[in-house]
Amino acid sequence: MKLQSIKYRNKPDDDFAAELRGFGPIGLLALVVIYAGNSVFVPLSALLVLLSAWRSHTPWREIGYVRPKSWLLTIVGGIALGAVFKLVMKAVVMPLLGAEPVNQAFHYLAGNRAVLPAAIYAMTVGAGFGEETLFRGFLFERFRKIIGTTTGAMVLIVVITSVWWGLDHYQIQGLAGVQQATIVGLVYGTIYAVTGRIWLLIFAHAAFDLTALAIIYWDLETAVGNFFFN
Repeated sequence: MKLQSIKYRNKPDDDFAAELRGFGPIGLLALVVIYAGNSVFVPLSALLVLLSAWRSHTPWREIGYVRPKSWLLTIVGGIALGAVFKLVMKAVVMPLLGAEPVNQAFHYLAGNRAVLPAAIYAMTVGAGFGEETLFRGFLFERFRKIIGTTTGAMVLIVVITSVWWGLDHYQIQGLAGVQQATIVGLVYGTIYAVTGRIWLLIFAHAAFDLTALAIIYWDLETAVGNFFFN
């Protein structure tokens, strides 16, 4: 992959926009504020990414926001990818890594109708839109400016963002959460690195988490987790 300079021609430039795109005090502060946004409410980080892209005159395609050729195929394909991927992770990959079939961090969701709306919101708006915009769209754009866009650089970016995203799951889900998120990050990150498009991944991520929610809610974790390995 040939290294190419990223040019910003959508709008007339100004000093603040240039600083926001760079890695001086303003650019670094923006990165910290954006990453910390979800600690205030979900999906503040993603909203700040979009605000930052608009104010810094960063083309939307640089953060993956490219209109799909077919919305229907993108939505259906994303849902299918996410649902199947979750079943494979739950029934095959995670058991091979020694994970327990029951996710204790989220077992309270089993049969719990009261928290179902909040859980669905968190897994669609928070995870699908929020995490993909932050960890794929935004961080890829930031690292591309530092590391470059060669094949080796993109591989490194996929690894860095996947491990970062994995570690982000440790506090709530422990080691199994880190393992699963890192693997998912490697797959989604590779797709994003190749396509440069984020919408498929937004729908896939939401479907992945909603499939996990369905498995937990209907108390199917043990059955799915032990399907191949008793």
